[in-house]
Amino acid sequence: MPTPETVTTRTWFITGASRGLGRAFTLAALERGDRVAAAARTIARHDFDERYGDRLLTLPLDVTDRDEVFAAVDTAVGHFGRLDIVVNNAGTMSSGMIEEFTEAEARAQLEVNLFGAMWVCQAVLPHLRAQASGHIVQISSIGALGGFPSTGMYSASKFALEGMSEALAMEAAPFGVKLSIVQPGGYWTGLYTSMTMTSPAPEYGPLRAELEKQWAEGSIDSEPRLAAEALMKLVDSADPPLRLLLGSMVYDLAFDISRRRMETWAGWEQVSRAAEHAVPAPGSAG
Repeated sequence: MPTPETVTTRTWFITGASRGLGRAFTLAALERGDRVAAAARTIARHDFDERYGDRLLTLPLDVTDRDEVFAAVDTAVGHFGRLDIVVNNAGTMSSGMIEEFTEAEARAQLEVNLFGAMWVCQAVLPHLRAQASGHIVQISSIGALGGFPSTGMYSASKFALEGMSEALAMEAAPFGVKLSIVQPGGYWTGLYTSMTMTSPAPEYGPLRAELEKQWAEGSIDSEPRLAAEALMKLVDSADPPLRLLLGSMVYDLAFDISRRRMETWAGWEQVSRAAEHAVPAPGSAG
């Protein structure tokens, strides 16, 4: 891990800050003496300890409303004078088989997890570019490592977030702005209890029963505090990585999925290479 750079008081903009990982990130930043603009759909100043004083600004925010996002970022910059770390943490989960999703349900999943993060990035970038510094942290998920039954649309939203973020990292780098994608494993955040469900199709009953059996065997998630500690190390680094896995389970799964993909690619190498042979553009001379 790179040697941390000299840490001074910094200003954060955190979405989804009222609970779960977002609240843990907010508290960790405040406890170290930083300033935080804490945004969430429902949030209030009295939700936090009064001792944080004017280092904490709470902002009611629906990240799916682009105009509202830009206004909230402008309010935060007007209040604190600058932004240093932006954490796109707001997210939702919809559970259901792909065939079961209505158009409205599918779009709603993307509105928060993809477009919400995109609007925040668009809103903060002019400020970060102007000061030639800043660090955007995209909170992705284990769901971006691969698709799994009943969480396909959630994975789709996180895959899309990561593809957008990889491009953005390269676009923002020339302006001195860093970007990191964080892929957490399981944390007790309330994500599962607040997720929406599709109307179950009877054809998927056996698969659902098998999944419920697997879940009944139990999964032990971690305290959000541990993710917050990792995030502090990430933003303190002078050379933060593009990607950071959080948790042993997600770490092992990432390597397992990567190995299986590489084995499949290698097994089909001849077919892959035979499908490409450069030729002049159709209709070109020569």
